[in-house]
Amino acid sequence: MKNFTIRNRWFYLGWILSVPMILLAQTDLSSLKKSLTFAATFDHNVMANFSQGEDALFMAPAYGELRDPAINQLPTHISRVDGGKVGQALAFSAKEKSVIFYRAEHNVAYSKGDWSGTVSLWMRVNPEEDLAPGYTDPIQITDSGYDDAALWVDFSDVNPRDFRMGVFGDVESWNPQKKNPDANPDFQKRLIKAAGRPFSSSEWTHVLMTFDHLNSGKGLARFYINGKLQGDRSIEEPFTWDESEAKIFIGLNYIGQLDEVSIFNRALQDSEIQKLYGLEGGIEELIDE
Repeated sequence: MKNFTIRNRWFYLGWILSVPMILLAQTDLSSLKKSLTFAATFDHNVMANFSQGEDALFMAPAYGELRDPAINQLPTHISRVDGGKVGQALAFSAKEKSVIFYRAEHNVAYSKGDWSGTVSLWMRVNPEEDLAPGYTDPIQITDSGYDDAALWVDFSDVNPRDFRMGVFGDVESWNPQKKNPDANPDFQKRLIKAAGRPFSSSEWTHVLMTFDHLNSGKGLARFYINGKLQGDRSIEEPFTWDESEAKIFIGLNYIGQLDEVSIFNRALQDSEIQKLYGLEGGIEELIDE
């Protein structure tokens, strides 16, 4: 009887200690759900599974030819394939001029005042072996160009490839003379590079960026790979968008697989980033049926 009592005391103590962790996990999941503004899993089709704005995917002939795009179609070099991070994924087989994008209006919670958010995606690629020469942007969010009020991650143009986060305000603010980025220290200092070589053609890598208080003069961006902080930087310049022109480009010049794209309306906390990174069922877990 004594041993039984002790055993039950330990069980009760363990249960008591586990309750806060369970509640914390539930709180993180609930907060993620409430903050989600866009999610595309590519499991059923190319449309967004969840969106505060348009859910359609658009296809255009080129980055500079975006008028009258096709709707919910993929160019021949992009397909949906099995073996995604969860379910199916997008596979990019070649570097081509045609581009795909979602509209950012309302899917990204842009604000002219105090703007915050998080962008998350999964990638499977061997950069040195798979990518064609030139810069590659797995995701780029902007209303005009990569250097003008833009958020993105990219691979550098030659091997060995650096993987970088770029958060650039209005180009007139930080580069009024329109200097070439390769020779412009103001461009280079705005980049944060991932440590080491975090990518593989046999493993999925989680990529996440947060931005906090943009357009306040006291902005901050953070860069994460597989839940680990790679670096951060302050951002003072403004971000001015014509929201009707803003786009979420997917897989610019990319060759590899890409999955589970999600966007949130605030900068996620570290515990929430870990929760998102560890979701076994992917971002479908955040979407209420």
